[in-house]
Amino acid sequence: MKKWDQSALIRQMSDKELRINIYVSQGVFLAAGTLIMLFSGFHLDRFRWDVFPIFVLGIGTAVAVVLVNLLLHLFLPERMLDDGGINKRIFRRVPVWHIAILTAVISFSEEWLFRGAIQPLVGLSLTSLLFAVLHVRYIKKPVLFIAAVLLSFLLGYLYEKTNNLIVPMAAHFFIDFLLGLLISKGWLIVRDDRAENGGGFFEEHE
Repeated sequence: MKKWDQSALIRQMSDKELRINIYVSQGVFLAAGTLIMLFSGFHLDRFRWDVFPIFVLGIGTAVAVVLVNLLLHLFLPERMLDDGGINKRIFRRVPVWHIAILTAVISFSEEWLFRGAIQPLVGLSLTSLLFAVLHVRYIKKPVLFIAAVLLSFLLGYLYEKTNNLIVPMAAHFFIDFLLGLLISKGWLIVRDDRAENGGGFFEEHE
């Protein structure tokens, strides 16, 4: 039996099919989070439009994470940061407005599920591990997997400190949006051995 290879399956999709798949999966996350909240309870006061923490913590966290990401690309071998070209497939040739919509959907649905629904039930540490496992293509990439765990821990910490789900949603959005822009412009590049055989250049984001 052949081993399941997410990257191989994704390479069989067109870019359009890949993005549709993302929207469908985010819909599943949103529905799952809503069901969990219905049974476990969710207080609407945890969903507040507090301008200062939303934008200051959201943008500040995003800038810090993007800078760390750029430093990793500067100092670590490219093979340690290659996700198989999936992130480039998602964001290449995508207009800015579509990057904004895509990252908004991802940040809202993932934070709704992981921070809003799961974290109150299982705690910050286990939620961070589950979030990283969700990004299954990172499991064989220790640096990417650890980065996903730490990012999830950071977002969960923001939620615990502010008790406002919009704050980690905003931080998640700004992180993905900024990195998506860098990828779409070709400014965040990872190249693996396949590039020498016509595989092209591969890029990475969180």
